[in-house]
Amino acid sequence: MSDPRAALEAIGQLPDTEIDIADAALQLARVDAPEADWQAARAHLSGLAREAVLLAAEVPDDDLSAQAGALAGLLVGTHGYEGDTDSYDDPANANLIHVIERRRGLPVALGILWLHTVRAAGWSGHGIDFPGHFLVALSGHGEQAVLDVFGGGASLHAPDLRALVKRVEGPKAELRPGLLRPMGARAVLLRLQNNIKLRRLRAGELKGALACTEDMLRIAPDEPILWRDAALMNQRLDQVAAALRCFERFLVLVPNGDAASRVRAAMDELRSRLN
Repeated sequence: MSDPRAALEAIGQLPDTEIDIADAALQLARVDAPEADWQAARAHLSGLAREAVLLAAEVPDDDLSAQAGALAGLLVGTHGYEGDTDSYDDPANANLIHVIERRRGLPVALGILWLHTVRAAGWSGHGIDFPGHFLVALSGHGEQAVLDVFGGGASLHAPDLRALVKRVEGPKAELRPGLLRPMGARAVLLRLQNNIKLRRLRAGELKGALACTEDMLRIAPDEPILWRDAALMNQRLDQVAAALRCFERFLVLVPNGDAASRVRAAMDELRSRLN
């Protein structure tokens, strides 16, 4: 397989619907953990896909409940995947290779495995960027089944979702339009990597956080917030020329507005350092 960073850049040029979400997460994991056995992880993903094809032959296309049960039987029952409640902040929980090795991970990392299996089965599914907790939805025939993959694939109904949003946002929070909006593959991958970036920032690993942001930009080269974040990190590392390049790219994507004005002011201050 090609260099993982080159693979990420190729993924960055694909339309969202053509992204193989599990393979993309595998490339990100290879960059993050170059010593890990990515070939074994890839073989496991291929095995899951084959098992998903067999599942699909036994489950009606219009029975979302049966699909959810079959997926849980495969991923949780057969392969033992579960949410890591004991060491939630362990960076391994956001690295797909390590998640496959340990059979434990964050909601979004587990969700990628579920979405990979859903796609291989020929069913329809997507991620949900729910506040504080990534979810997976199966859809079809005008219906949707929302699943908590961190909780073994449990089906969540309106009272469950209401309780979840209150737990995250406080007792006054309520369900509102947009909370169950589908996420594309690229957005799911960015949420996965954002877990790594935030953990590195909290640990004071600024160079590592910048490297993670640069990998995110490889798969999402038109994401202006990431260019701004990269610029600010380069600025804190006193890498002035790199910071200016990132700010310039931000302005190509966001040429007007308050954010653009603040970026231009920051660029003027950086240029003064060069003089």
